[in-house]
Amino acid sequence: MQETALHDLAHARTGDKGNRINISLIAYRAEDYDLLVEQVTAERVAAWFAHRRPTAVQRYLLPRLGAMNFVLDEVLDGGVNDSLNLDMHGKGLSFHLLAMKVQA
Repeated sequence: MQETALHDLAHARTGDKGNRINISLIAYRAEDYDLLVEQVTAERVAAWFAHRRPTAVQRYLLPRLGAMNFVLDEVLDGGVNDSLNLDMHGKGLSFHLLAMKVQA
């Protein structure tokens, strides 16, 4: 096994509403899904986004899609309309997640 970034194994989609964001992580290959489930936990995602101070991180597994969805609360500086930090919404946060390293 070697260390690799998530973007080598999966892609992401995201959406935000108010001060909450959801990030879907979708495996490129079905055989990588179990590895992602094992290594990309809600606790690890919370730690990865600790600088954004999420109050909660929930993970929802979607095995038939080879995907998982993370919902992070209170990470958008009040939401898109309230924030002066426009770079940390939507795609920016999904790209940040895809930089996380896993053992593959």
